[in-house]
Amino acid sequence: MNAVPQPKPCLGPIDEASTPNRAFPPGTWDTHFHVFGPLDRFPYAPDRKYTPPPAPLDAYVALAERLGIARGVCVHPNVHGPDNDVTLDALRRSDGRLLGIIKASERLSLAQLREWDGAGVRGVRFAFNPQHGGELDTALLDRFASWAEELRWCIDLHMAPEDLEPLVPRLSTLTVPLVIDHFARIDPAQGLDQRPFRVLFDLVRRDHVFVKLSGADRISRTGPPYGDVVPFARQLIAAAPTRVLWGTDWPHSGYFDPNRMPRDAVLADLVFEMAPREADRTRLLVDNPKRLFERR
Repeated sequence: MNAVPQPKPCLGPIDEASTPNRAFPPGTWDTHFHVFGPLDRFPYAPDRKYTPPPAPLDAYVALAERLGIARGVCVHPNVHGPDNDVTLDALRRSDGRLLGIIKASERLSLAQLREWDGAGVRGVRFAFNPQHGGELDTALLDRFASWAEELRWCIDLHMAPEDLEPLVPRLSTLTVPLVIDHFARIDPAQGLDQRPFRVLFDLVRRDHVFVKLSGADRISRTGPPYGDVVPFARQLIAAAPTRVLWGTDWPHSGYFDPNRMPRDAVLADLVFEMAPREADRTRLLVDNPKRLFERR
């Protein structure tokens, strides 16, 4: 019998003590990070695409303190599959500092979501970018969009850039906030006039659409300090200054080359290049996430 191939181990975040060159404003939010494990309580999904080392909540809290982050949104990771317990556990242990976004699945009910709303969940994610595999289940999206309207949650999407345009007619009619992860994974080398970015740019001007200026390291072709991403961020900020968000994307899972693993202080410094005006930074880091996620 042939052995079943095991998911390839990926790297963990760089362990360092460096701090950003400039301080974030008080009340800064990180709207995109993950917690992995502990694996004896929260095992990885058997069909995961790779195996990251554990990234416990305590390690994230230490990072947040170092970067000057006051509040956070813990996004359920694909490596834990449809079992959202690891994310819910992080929320319950955070003393109200964290809110969360869960993974959609057929097994969930509206009654379950109402309970999790009380624990701090504020959105549901559909991740179908090629790295994680799969396709968007549009029927499931419609079901959760209906539930999200009652709960006042957002719908969070992580996709390949070419997958955005076919969804625009459906996404344009949503009546709940829509959040697009990681610049919609556009390729900066294709320039500002590329079709995927123009689609994103047009979509984000709709009143219910937000975009995360996160994962710059994942889409950059030039590497740190990721200057090729800056023009795209500035255009999105100009188009939707009240609907842009930022996140660390810690612990940066899915990296196998140590030379590609980003440094969190460098990503924090990039915010000041993407949003050089103080008013834009304050909206990006404080006002916009507070309005979207606190909503009480």
